[in-house]
Amino acid sequence: MDKLRTVTLRSGDVTGHDQAGAARLGDVNQTDVTQLPSGFARFRALLSPTPRGARLARLLAVEWLRTRPEVPYRVAEAAAQLVAELAANAATHGRVAGRSFRLALLAGEGVLRIEVTDTRADALPHRRPSSLDAESGRGLLLVDALADRWGTTPGPAPQKTVWAELGLPLP
Repeated sequence: MDKLRTVTLRSGDVTGHDQAGAARLGDVNQTDVTQLPSGFARFRALLSPTPRGARLARLLAVEWLRTRPEVPYRVAEAAAQLVAELAANAATHGRVAGRSFRLALLAGEGVLRIEVTDTRADALPHRRPSSLDAESGRGLLLVDALADRWGTTPGPAPQKTVWAELGLPLP
């Protein structure tokens, strides 16, 4: 991951998590996040914030990932799980009537980035303790386990983007 480029944002906080699960909160006025150059392969789709929209997000991501020779099977499988979880979170916790969520996939230079943007900036994702018999509440544990890095980026209002990155082999 040494080849990742960074850019400084000045629009607000960015929360991120590394592979070890340690949370880090960016400075209010300056935070480094990964910048994706224009040479990256991109996929974007607007989807309804419903269970059907979340399922469609995963299916579209799987199809797009199959066309990318730089994405190995094991990374594509992890990415499909990440898309499923982030899209389900957008449909469940980021839902606003009449507003879609956006799925974006970007691949190149050693990184696959998954972004899900919804219109509930007030509802930031956070891990919650769940009981052993709970039927939900483990999604961000999956994201934390599968992604090399993940976090949130605010705005523009009223939006937030939850992103996850997976390493790709360099050519």
